[in-house]
Amino acid sequence: MLTTPDALTLTFRCPAELDGRIPPPVPASLGLPGWLKAMPTQAFNAVNMRDEDTVKRCPPFVDAMTSGFLLPLICDLKVENGAITWDNDLPTGELDFPRSPIGFHDGSQVTGTPLFEADRFVIKFHNLWSIEAPAGYSLFFTHPVNRFDLPFTTLSGLVDCDLFHDSWIHFPARWHDTSFNGVLPRGTPVAQCIPVKRDNWAARTAAMTPQETQQVQALTKKISREPGLYRRQFRT
Repeated sequence: MLTTPDALTLTFRCPAELDGRIPPPVPASLGLPGWLKAMPTQAFNAVNMRDEDTVKRCPPFVDAMTSGFLLPLICDLKVENGAITWDNDLPTGELDFPRSPIGFHDGSQVTGTPLFEADRFVIKFHNLWSIEAPAGYSLFFTHPVNRFDLPFTTLSGLVDCDLFHDSWIHFPARWHDTSFNGVLPRGTPVAQCIPVKRDNWAARTAAMTPQETQQVQALTKKISREPGLYRRQFRT
């Protein structure tokens, strides 16, 4: 993986016999969906009777989607009338690893949560890349951000990958689109991981001072007058 001189590095490792045979993780900036690329930057607002920016021009929306790395589905999944099948011919080697792209969690494991549905499993996407983070960093794993088009929703979790990096991290998910029929292609992002530096945090609340009130009011007005102000002045 290419790095810049000052870049922190996540190291993704796979069994040697799978190198070049399974899709690698990719920077999330390289995995943006086609619908985001194709959508217009402005659309007509019938309430205000004018063209206004779409979320394609919303830096927080896009920056969240381009943060961290995407973990890919290792092979095509064919879904037909609720049945999931695949063809995934992986070589054997010294290391024992899952041969199937998915597994299942019994519904009892989510009893008492909104995820529980009688007679339904929670699927689990198998990830065949171990992940090592720099000292002091954890990885936040979640559903690919703003990917509402995907027929599943990956559960979120936080893993201290500076310490836990010699085994697999798989991704439980709820298959919410029960009417989906078709193929979920190899390489489809099934999880997004975002590095998080571990620090101790405390919350402080305070009323705005008169000066702070003026600053908020001035910036709010300036944002409404100058489209793209956040993108130009407040985005790193």
